[in-house]
Amino acid sequence: MGLKIGVCIKRGWTWAVIVFCAAALAGIYYYMERQNTGGTCIKVDVSVRSIDYRGGKASEKMLQESLALGTEFLINNQLPEGNFNYSYNWVDDRMDADDNEVRQAGALWGLTLIYQYRPSEKLLNHIRKSLNFFNKNSHSIGGTRFIKYGESVTGRTGTVALVALAHIDLLRSNSHGLSSVEKELYEKHMNEYVNFLVRARTTEGLWHQSYDSASGNAFGKNSSYFDGEALLAMIKAARYLGRTDLKEIIMNSADAGFRTNIEWALKEDEDSPITKGYYQWSSMAFYEIGETGWQGSEKYKSCVIDLAYWMINVHRTLSRNGNTAYAYEGIIHAYRAARDLGDTRAEKYFRDVIDAGLHKLTTWQVGHSAANSYIRNHKTKRPIARGGVQNHRSRPDLRIDVTQHQMHAVVLALKYIYARQSGEVSGGEW
Repeated sequence: MGLKIGVCIKRGWTWAVIVFCAAALAGIYYYMERQNTGGTCIKVDVSVRSIDYRGGKASEKMLQESLALGTEFLINNQLPEGNFNYSYNWVDDRMDADDNEVRQAGALWGLTLIYQYRPSEKLLNHIRKSLNFFNKNSHSIGGTRFIKYGESVTGRTGTVALVALAHIDLLRSNSHGLSSVEKELYEKHMNEYVNFLVRARTTEGLWHQSYDSASGNAFGKNSSYFDGEALLAMIKAARYLGRTDLKEIIMNSADAGFRTNIEWALKEDEDSPITKGYYQWSSMAFYEIGETGWQGSEKYKSCVIDLAYWMINVHRTLSRNGNTAYAYEGIIHAYRAARDLGDTRAEKYFRDVIDAGLHKLTTWQVGHSAANSYIRNHKTKRPIARGGVQNHRSRPDLRIDVTQHQMHAVVLALKYIYARQSGEVSGGEW
């Protein structure tokens, strides 16, 4: 590093200054190491802060119980048509009449991710039912497919991206549960949904947030959420299902998304809601891009690490009052990136945050043995409440997307962190 702490001593500096000097040199060394593993993507506070563990730490046992309960909740809230109850107040026993097509598609995707981790015929049947629902509510035009949800005349691009992701992650699950006819149909639909996403891009390489439900013509400005969801669908289709024709589009859209939703957004607001919307989707997509070995892809794993520091130190995910399970979908990928790049400092920090954060959020789950006092003080026998995750520690609304995001984070944690401690657990029926 050139400079030596001994220089400080020879000059007669105080021990306090020497300690400061050592810390500064350590910081310089860390940034040099970051440059050697792909470069620092954004200017961000990379300090390691102390974690409050007074609430406890997550464990494999806690998360296995949570996953079983959360899967039960998703299944019990599926309607006969294949979509889901959107939101339910379990204390007042009141169903919310509101709905959200993007979050409905997200619930389907969540089931396929759970199925990847722990397949069962029962779960596959629920996935089939939901896929059939979206198939009945879709149109195919010119080699593309898009969703027409209910009576809405305007579709949401994020809905298509998430339905595409559900097809992709089901098809890549290496399951023998699907018939050859089903595989052929789902692969055809997957390609059509992806083709729609290709055509729904803006001139800047992002995605129009809306489209006409009759024609499929995309319009309107981009959405950072949908930009990330669509990018994730594209890179997964390319990596796992042979859509290598998407390579140039993926790299151009990743660069455009980084500039617009991260770089420029953070210049305007260091805790930008635009970056927050892009966060977990881009982290998952960037990690996948970093795994490809494509020219220009090497920087993206470092971006995942930087974004996790932003989520933890700037957005302050651990101190938020609302449910932040979405954050751990990204932070766990940052933990993986840190392991891959040998960044032990970041790896340990992210692991500590995951330990504390997932424990906190698991105490917000109805029916869990670690549930907090608010949940324990309210009783219910309704199956549609059991396993649902609140969006706040003491607010009883159980929204389908909150549980879906948290179960995905739990699956990732079990797969890449906690299973390492005791080996992979067996599957089994739900």
